[in-house]
Amino acid sequence: MGANPPVFATLGCRLNAYETEAMKRLADGAGVEGAVVVNTCAVTAEAVRKARQEIRKLRRENPDAKVIVTGCAAQTEPETFANMDEVDAVIGNHEKMSPETWAGLAPDLIGQTERVRVNDIMSVTETASHLIDGFGTRSRAYVQVQNGCDHRCTFCIIPYGRGNSRSVPAGVVVDQIKRLVDRGFNEVVLTGVDLTSWGADLPGEPRLGDLVMRILRLVPDLPRLRISSIDSIEADENLMLAIASEPRLMPHLHLSLQHGDDLILKRMKRRHLRDDAIAFCDEARKLRPGITFGADIIAGFPTETDAHFENSLKLVEDCDLTWLHVFPYSKREGTPAAKIPSKVDGNVIKARAARLRAAGDAQVLRHLQAQVGQEHQILMENPTMGRTAHFAEVLFDTPQEEGALITATPTRIVDKQLVV
Repeated sequence: MGANPPVFATLGCRLNAYETEAMKRLADGAGVEGAVVVNTCAVTAEAVRKARQEIRKLRRENPDAKVIVTGCAAQTEPETFANMDEVDAVIGNHEKMSPETWAGLAPDLIGQTERVRVNDIMSVTETASHLIDGFGTRSRAYVQVQNGCDHRCTFCIIPYGRGNSRSVPAGVVVDQIKRLVDRGFNEVVLTGVDLTSWGADLPGEPRLGDLVMRILRLVPDLPRLRISSIDSIEADENLMLAIASEPRLMPHLHLSLQHGDDLILKRMKRRHLRDDAIAFCDEARKLRPGITFGADIIAGFPTETDAHFENSLKLVEDCDLTWLHVFPYSKREGTPAAKIPSKVDGNVIKARAARLRAAGDAQVLRHLQAQVGQEHQILMENPTMGRTAHFAEVLFDTPQEEGALITATPTRIVDKQLVV
C-alpha cells in the first residue's frame, strides 16, 4: 500500500462490504492513491440521499482527494452522481471489479479517461468472488456465492443495479471456505442477492441445499455455517434436509417475506402467498425445533389499507418471527410500483412501520426470555459480546478470546441482550 492509500466508504448490504474488500486489493495493485471511494446502495430513495450526503462529507474532509463513486446507486442512476461537483469519476458495479478499471484510476490518469464508466449490468454473466476469500471480523467470514436477481418485484430497483442472477461454482466456494477454516474462522456466512436462486445458471442446475450439504461434507472442520436471506418459496429438498439433520447449519433463517397480505403480495409480484410463508415456518420448525426466523417486511406499499397492514402485523405472530427488518415503503423511479397511483400517506407509513418494529421488539424479548438458563455455544465477536446459534447477542463481564466458541449459560436480559 502506498503512502497515501485510498479511503473507502461502504453503504448498504454485506455484499457491498464484500466487494469493498475486493476493491481495496484492486486499488492497491493498481497503485491508486489520494482517492476517496464511495460504494453506494440503491435499495431506497433514502439510501441514495445518504450516499449523496456521504460524498459531500468526504469531500469536505478530503478536499484534495479524487472522489470515485460506485455501487448500486451509481449503476442505476449514474447521472445523479456525475452531476455532483464533488465527484471525479463514476464506475458501475461490473466495472468496479475489473483490474483494468482501477489501472485507469491511478492518480495521474483520473481526468484523462472517461469520467463515467457504467455499462449494461444485464450483460454480465460472471461473479467476481474469486478476488477475495471472504471478509468479516476475526470471528465470522462472509462468502459471496451468488449475485444479481432474475425476478422483478415491483418495488425493487436492485436487479437494475446488480444484473441477472449468476452463481459461483460449488468447487470455488468449497475451496474458499477451506482456506478460511485454515485461517481460524469458526463461522462462515453464505451471501448473495437472491441466495436461493444459486445454481440455476450452473451445469446440472444444482440448488442451494446441494451447496450447503457439499460444504458441510467437504469441510468437516467448519464449526458453523450460516446462510443469509432466502426466499422461502424457493427452499429445496436438500436445504430442508440440512435444516433437519445438520447441527453445524445454524438454526436461524432470514426470510424475504415483504408482506402478509395476499393482494399486496401479488401487487408486489412476489412468488408466494401468506399461507406459503406460514407453512414454510411451520415445516422448518418441525424439522428443527427452536429455529428462529428474521424477515424483511415493507410497510405502506401503494394501495395498502389498514386491513392489508393488519395481515402483515399478524404474520409476525403467525410465523413466529423474531428478528424483523422493517422498511417504510420508498418510491423508486424506474420500478412498476412507482407508477401505482394509490399512495399511502407518509405519516401513516411511519406509524405502521413503528407498529411492526414494536411487534418485532416484543418477539425478541419473548425469544430472549426463553434462552435464559439455557446452555449455548456462543461465537465471540469481540472480547465482551458474542452471538448464539440463533443470532442473539450475549454479553460477558469477563473478556473472552475474540473468534472463540464459548459454552455459557445466560442468566438475565439487559436491553435486548442476554447476559452471562
